[in-house]
Amino acid sequence: MLNQFSRTQLLLGKDNMEKLAKSRVAVFGIGGVGGYVCEALVRSGVGAFDLVDYDKVCLTNLNRQLIATRKTVGQYKAEVMAARIREINPDADIRIHKCFFLPENADEFPFAEYDYIVDAVDTVTAKLALVMKAQALHIPIISSMGAGNKLDPTAFRVADIYQTKVCPLAKVMRIECRKRKVKKLKVVYSEEVPTRPIEDMSISCRTHCICPPGAQHKCTERRDIPGSTAFVPSVVGLIIAGEVVKDLCRK
Repeated sequence: MLNQFSRTQLLLGKDNMEKLAKSRVAVFGIGGVGGYVCEALVRSGVGAFDLVDYDKVCLTNLNRQLIATRKTVGQYKAEVMAARIREINPDADIRIHKCFFLPENADEFPFAEYDYIVDAVDTVTAKLALVMKAQALHIPIISSMGAGNKLDPTAFRVADIYQTKVCPLAKVMRIECRKRKVKKLKVVYSEEVPTRPIEDMSISCRTHCICPPGAQHKCTERRDIPGSTAFVPSVVGLIIAGEVVKDLCRK
């Protein structure tokens, strides 16, 4: 019967579409990368999501984040993404976690129910905690390396963490994964040398932070505020989504 996923089924087949419909994917970080991951996955037929993010949409997100519009500024990212997913597939099963993932709250998440984990968070601490959880429970995971300060969307690659090069974040992750005896980790990383952001205090979030009162992590507390574009994180998100779909279909 003709349905919204019929064109995808022409390529993947009925059995794989049924696998996707029964799969639950947890996306940690619903920002520039994570938003596009969710978009592509729901349009591909993935039937269940856990969306994890504490942040609210900020004016400075409009340059790159799928869920960011003038209308959604000030709303929780996870809630905005959930609403968008439901507009695409009203039957999608969505659980929202309005919090940051940390080692301290890792046990509060239903990892045993996840068929796949997408790591689109910013901090090394959270990334490593996700990797260790995934490894302990034998859950497939894919991790996004640095997408900030990049201008070349064609320089991104899919590889094991130990095969990466150039990317500063990947270097740190290689070292820390080796310490923790992580044997393998699929990542998306860039071989482009990061561009150094222009130091312009007149437009810097560090001196003109517009985060709402009570925000857990304000721009003024950040060690570094990276530059970003619309065409880099979107590509990373779509690459990740493609890998998730392929891996779920192989299960």
